[in-house]
Amino acid sequence: MLAEELIKLVKKIKESKSESQNVEVKSAHQGTPKRLYDTLSSFSNQDDGGIIIFGLNEKEDFKIVGVYDLQDLQKSVTEQCNQMVPVVRGVFTIAEIEDEFVCSLEIPGIELTERPCYYKGAGKVKGSYIRVGEADLPMTDYEIYSYEAYKKHFHDDEREIERATTSTMDIIEIDKYVQEKKYEKPKFARLNDEQAYEMLNIKRNNYFTLASVLNFGLYPQGIFPQLSITAIVVQGYEIGDLGASKERFVDNKRIEGTLSEMLEEALIFCKRNMKIKTIIDDKTGKRIDKTEYPINAIREAILNALIHRDYSIHTEGTPIQINFFKDRLEIRNPGGLYGRITVEQLGKARPDLRNPTLAVMAENLSKTENRYSGIPTIRTEMKEYGLPEPKFISERGEFTVILYNDTNKIEANLTIEEKIVEFCKIPKSRKEIADFLEVKTSVYVYSKYIEPLIKENKLALTMPEKPASKYQKYYKI
Repeated sequence: MLAEELIKLVKKIKESKSESQNVEVKSAHQGTPKRLYDTLSSFSNQDDGGIIIFGLNEKEDFKIVGVYDLQDLQKSVTEQCNQMVPVVRGVFTIAEIEDEFVCSLEIPGIELTERPCYYKGAGKVKGSYIRVGEADLPMTDYEIYSYEAYKKHFHDDEREIERATTSTMDIIEIDKYVQEKKYEKPKFARLNDEQAYEMLNIKRNNYFTLASVLNFGLYPQGIFPQLSITAIVVQGYEIGDLGASKERFVDNKRIEGTLSEMLEEALIFCKRNMKIKTIIDDKTGKRIDKTEYPINAIREAILNALIHRDYSIHTEGTPIQINFFKDRLEIRNPGGLYGRITVEQLGKARPDLRNPTLAVMAENLSKTENRYSGIPTIRTEMKEYGLPEPKFISERGEFTVILYNDTNKIEANLTIEEKIVEFCKIPKSRKEIADFLEVKTSVYVYSKYIEPLIKENKLALTMPEKPASKYQKYYKI
């Protein structure tokens, strides 16, 4: 970072009176902050890294207070960087603003295979942090495990399930699957059944694997009750909105069975709860029934959730969710994006597979291609239906696909400011508004949109007495 860039960044922070996903402010006018480990860890553990700025006082509306001693500050901060695993190698920049010296430390995001970065003195479990909005939060056991699983190539779909026995499995279906594989590959046919089971990951060390339980179990939920799907229909725009008769859900179902059975039953639930538009062809007079959302897009989204969700012990108590709202359909599954893939790369780059055995079995059992065509299919189907672009969100331990219906066509003619105001019918934070606009920096969103809307009396603060609070939200007036 150049000194001029630091000056511009400080100006933006003072205007917005806030930190952000990538910026943390420390006063440092009376000495080096004692504990930087949390922020050093959290910035190192995100792809874009982050910047710590020393010399601004958050408690005084981000007033420039300067740094007590530039040389000693850099020395002391470097000592703390050396206490991290792996060691944090940041870059310092100094600038003079309003007759005071301000110093920044740019922290690069480390390689995925080196994460999590943590404070040596606290250990990996207690010393690993993740950045959420403007806060540094301790990593959960699951988040730490996710990094370890990726580094060491753990595949939870292949873990051994001791409770699964021959009496709880559909042996006829397993034999059909094995015979199909033997027919496809003549050399594979030379193996006996015990060898074939191991090679196909149906069994591991003579125990049935999780993948085989989910695909061939007589009742998989007898062993894993929450490896299922919960499906609801809400009358309003958020969970908690009530219908005309004060009902919470118009329809509510727990979907169980094998992966193929759950896929089929989930599609039946979705078809039952979608509006149907009847279209008459002007030329042929033929009647065509058009569903509210394209069935193929829904099928791909549910199939992706079933195959690519996290199946570790940390998430086996969390089901997949299908949520119908007035304006959208949400499909949520435990586990964010796996490996190096980002939301922006979905459908364009080849992803790492979290559950390779499930993906291979799905080719035969669910008639899916397993050629990374799911996301492009969802996008294409929505476009052909004349519906808005689908939205894909990956956040702490969860991946969400959102399909919007026709009600959102009205928003196509709205300005960005009008969309923000409508979005804030229910109070939203800066980060939520930034995510809604698909903008990474909440500082920019605040200065560009939120602050002007507040001045125009179109948005109000939920905590007007604490305008710079991390818990501040904004709502439509």
